[in-house]
Amino acid sequence: MKPASLGNRYIAAAWLILLGGYLAICEWVPAGAARTAAANTFLCLMPLLVNGVLLINAVTPDWRKKTFWMLLALGCSFWMVGQTIWSYVEVHEHRHVSYIFAGDIVFFLHAVPMIVALTLQPHRHSDDRNTLYGYVDFGLILGWWMYLYVFAVIPWQYMVPDDKNYVHAFTVISLLENSVFIGGAVLLSRQASPYWRRIYAHLAAAKAVYVIRYLAIELLVGRIAYSRGSLYDLPLLVSWLWIGTVGIIAYQNRNEETKFISQPGLESSVNYSSAQETIWASRLARASLLSLPLIGFWCLKVSKAPLAVHEFRILLTLGAVLPLGVLAFLRHDLVDRERLRILRASQESIDNLKRLQTQFVQSEKLASIGQLVGGAAHEINNPLTAILGYSELLADDPSVTEKTRGLAAKIREQARRTKTLVNNLLSFARQVPSEQRSPIDINAIVNTSAQFRRFDLRGKNIRIEVQTGIGIPEVRADMNQLLQVFSNIINNAVYAMQEAGGGTLTVRTLFEKGNVVILFSDTGPGMRDPRLVFDPFYTTKPVGKGTGLGLSICYGLIQDQGGQISCYNRPEGGATFRIDLPAVPAAFPFAPRSVTPPARSNPAKLA
Repeated sequence: MKPASLGNRYIAAAWLILLGGYLAICEWVPAGAARTAAANTFLCLMPLLVNGVLLINAVTPDWRKKTFWMLLALGCSFWMVGQTIWSYVEVHEHRHVSYIFAGDIVFFLHAVPMIVALTLQPHRHSDDRNTLYGYVDFGLILGWWMYLYVFAVIPWQYMVPDDKNYVHAFTVISLLENSVFIGGAVLLSRQASPYWRRIYAHLAAAKAVYVIRYLAIELLVGRIAYSRGSLYDLPLLVSWLWIGTVGIIAYQNRNEETKFISQPGLESSVNYSSAQETIWASRLARASLLSLPLIGFWCLKVSKAPLAVHEFRILLTLGAVLPLGVLAFLRHDLVDRERLRILRASQESIDNLKRLQTQFVQSEKLASIGQLVGGAAHEINNPLTAILGYSELLADDPSVTEKTRGLAAKIREQARRTKTLVNNLLSFARQVPSEQRSPIDINAIVNTSAQFRRFDLRGKNIRIEVQTGIGIPEVRADMNQLLQVFSNIINNAVYAMQEAGGGTLTVRTLFEKGNVVILFSDTGPGMRDPRLVFDPFYTTKPVGKGTGLGLSICYGLIQDQGGQISCYNRPEGGATFRIDLPAVPAAFPFAPRSVTPPARSNPAKLA
């Protein structure tokens, strides 16, 4: 048996049991205090049962749907409070509920959270809207309906007590309130997906049954002749059972909503823009405020109420302008802030696109330069090979003088240094094959990266000190990628120290807790926000000087090597970049692939 079919049987059984139980009370329990007490207890427990069914749908991360079901349950709770007051009068005080009943305001307010639940439009996708919007909307709607109730009903309850006018006013605003809920549910059912269309339609039908029963009691029977435990309460019971059934249907078919949303073309029909929502909210605020002078005008020119009622309503309308106006203007202020946030986000997106375009252009330039460097380096290698060969022949020729052999040895040393630099340029330009993840000597990579900036820093008040540790194990990594990362960090440090008028960059290597650690510490001004330095497009350089992609790429490369990179400001000033790379275990006899370091002692002071 399918789960849906089994669930429908459970629903049908619940309907039969509850309706049958109430019919048994009405028919088999003798008329009097016992029947009244049993019927009131039954009707008090009914909203509690419906609450439990509705709240099972509130277990969702979607704030719209969660709040929707919780507000429906809140409306049921209001009605349960009103029914409790009714039960106290009939069961404890043993008297009929009069036409003027203090608990009517609770019965009236039970539909307000339900109306607010519809305004959330739970069939829409959730967004990052501030939840303060919901509180303001709820306060605005609740405040307006409270004003309407006090304006229409309270004068006939306390100022000039009058049963007929009280019942008439209460009936009119109750019908207006419930009609708003029914009309809103019908309107949303025409806009929503099939899943939510069924939910809205069921809610509208359940509320319509409630209205029909209410009209029958108020207009045909009257409260004096009515008491709980009569067959007039069957439509009321049907209404609450129907609302509870809505919760069960929504829970049984909760997976169907995802299926409908994932269908192509449907999302555009159910997912409106935030701009449309803010327009709707502003219209709601304007309508609530504009209604106050209109109601006041009606009170002055049309209403034939007694003078005491007339004065009370005028003062109430004037007093309601302040709280409703504050809420409306607060709503407007929140909308303005939301629009400003959207504008800033749009501007940031445009700026990021421009930076990305600049980066693409720069990448093309770098690719062209890389090809030129590669070609030039290959051309330089050919005469260098000849120079090395002839210098070695002269240095090893016993027939030449000692002075000539010394000059040949110096030529050979300088040619080897030039060849090492050319090989490094070829490697950095990726003109030579890169052996991925091979064991390499990290000290040699650090020295080579520092040597790249050696000649650029001549004549500048900037020094690079390399302090390589002794006995540093190899790391398994891509040499070219590490060269790129180290060179990028050194370039950023040099730029920062240039802005500060000079300084010293200290590069240290050490072995710590199974990791090879590389520290780049400069004496510049430090990072403005170290937490954001690895975010794409974050840069502190002026326009045209940087795109904010360098360090984010470095972060990705180090992560790809299985390491970690972090940045922090030192207390004494300057910034430090720390790179942790897992060391190759000593048990594995890998021969490290290294770049020939410059012939300098440690620590080496370059530039």
